[in-house]
Amino acid sequence: MRFTLRIWRQDSRDSDGRLGEYVVDDVLPDMSFLEMLDVLNERLATDGEQPVAFDHDCREGICGMCGMMIDGIAHGPQRETTTCQLYMRHFDEGRPITIEPWRAKPFPVVRDLVVDRSAFDRIIESGGYISAPTGSAPDAHAVQVRKRDADRAFEAAACIGCGACVATCPNGSGMLFTAAKATHLGSLPQGQPERLGRAENMLETHDELGFGGCTNTGECTVVCPVGIPLETIARFNRDVLKASFRDTAAS
Repeated sequence: MRFTLRIWRQDSRDSDGRLGEYVVDDVLPDMSFLEMLDVLNERLATDGEQPVAFDHDCREGICGMCGMMIDGIAHGPQRETTTCQLYMRHFDEGRPITIEPWRAKPFPVVRDLVVDRSAFDRIIESGGYISAPTGSAPDAHAVQVRKRDADRAFEAAACIGCGACVATCPNGSGMLFTAAKATHLGSLPQGQPERLGRAENMLETHDELGFGGCTNTGECTVVCPVGIPLETIARFNRDVLKASFRDTAAS
């Protein structure tokens, strides 16, 4: 297969970017999208040109590092998959493919397709943990957790922090990520003592970092590679609302 790629090239955070056009030949249908970029980079390096910088790590759909916009869609045309698990057989040969980095204020471009997603780390630091004393590790099945709560926590914990939700949201909101990280802990008994404060602090950090507000357009759930549902944001908003009532009563 032969593809024409239009790839965003940007030397540094402070430099201007542009779309560069490249042709890649001998692409096998069963190649992953990242493998196709590897073929391109090998040719560029051989020709003495600068390879295209892009994030990747596990290449097994687990780490979430390989985020990029492909033809205007986060992670590409296949739903519920990461870019490393996207295969070239899903593309029409001869049709140009446009590849860009995540577009969001809190995700500045570092180089080419690589963006700085450390804003997510700041959100986790503000409350995505349990610090309340819960004792030593309990014996198996010693703490009873309702199946509904366990399923909810497991569903939210599946979030890999890839940033697709932010990149595709028209507001640049990171609420799906923030809600997933808070819901994961807030659904378990150990996370209850700090539940309301956690939601309040994580939302405050989310807003301070420049993420946009959530207007429930649902675009985030469409491109989420692990299928985090929109209801996760609703649960998070309820905790934030309860926290505001608590603060009002305390004052």
